[in-house]
Amino acid sequence: MNEKDIQAITELLATPKKIAIIPHRSPDGDAMGSTLGLYHFLLKLNHHPIVIAPNNFAEFLAWLPGSEKVLVYENDQENCKKVLEDSEIIFTLDFNALHRTGEMESVLNKINAPMIMIDHHQLPDAYAIYTYSDTSFGSTCEMIYNFIGFLNHKSLIDKTIATCLYTGILTDSGGFRFPKTTGITHRIAAEFIELGVENTEIPNLLFDNNSFGRLQLLGRALQNMKVDFNKKTSYISLTQKELDEFHYVKGDTEGIVNYGLTIKGIVFAAIFIEHSDENSIKISFRSQGNFDVNQFARDHFNGGGHINAAGGKSNDSLANTIKKFEQIISKFNF
Repeated sequence: MNEKDIQAITELLATPKKIAIIPHRSPDGDAMGSTLGLYHFLLKLNHHPIVIAPNNFAEFLAWLPGSEKVLVYENDQENCKKVLEDSEIIFTLDFNALHRTGEMESVLNKINAPMIMIDHHQLPDAYAIYTYSDTSFGSTCEMIYNFIGFLNHKSLIDKTIATCLYTGILTDSGGFRFPKTTGITHRIAAEFIELGVENTEIPNLLFDNNSFGRLQLLGRALQNMKVDFNKKTSYISLTQKELDEFHYVKGDTEGIVNYGLTIKGIVFAAIFIEHSDENSIKISFRSQGNFDVNQFARDHFNGGGHINAAGGKSNDSLANTIKKFEQIISKFNF
């Protein structure tokens, strides 16, 4: 972020303001961690921040400090619209295109308040007045840590803020295993632990607090996995009927796509999940090495993300979506 923008934002934040903070639709650990971390920081500067999520977030993130105060646009549109219209500043975190907010996009396109984007995905849109975009970071939470430093307020980071930011760093780094995890990432995590972050408890809250239904759904997903060793590809599908059978709740399919990449020789993994209520197929892609799933998702499935982790969607049937995927893969050489 350049010095001119930092100075302008410093001046914007010099007096108390009404501020909306927005993550992307179906917010993950990094989206919720970054928005709530910024929320608690802005409270310390005597602002009036409100986090507005486009839709409900996963139950395994509901322990995050401040999550109970998050407004959900999908559940309370009129109130959320008023908050957005009254806001003097809007932060958009962990996404770089307004369509990632779903139904909120039409409202945000009409807002006159200055927008500040903080994000680590590729090819940002030009909707924000101030943009801190850098794909070299493994998480938006690490960027929020830097952003607080840009404003010369690192001394305000306490256990609460650190807990939120640690959560996003942990989840988006795959438990500190993904390639964009640096020595600096570990030093920031160490700083957070010294502030009192429960680094042994947070992984339990995020990854080990499973329902019986979620484990059964995982078992079915693994049974459904197909592997094409010639194309170094694995893919999983889950129907709406299967989700219902195992009492699916939001977040239950988080991370399942990664199992495909644990197979020796596989470099590309995908999962296709049918959501009848939205008339769509939600798709997640993962890869190892240089295969760019961000470009793959953009080219074929109306999505995007990172080189090794991306998402997409299809409004066709599950069967036709998988058939399309298989036809595309048949022409690839890894």
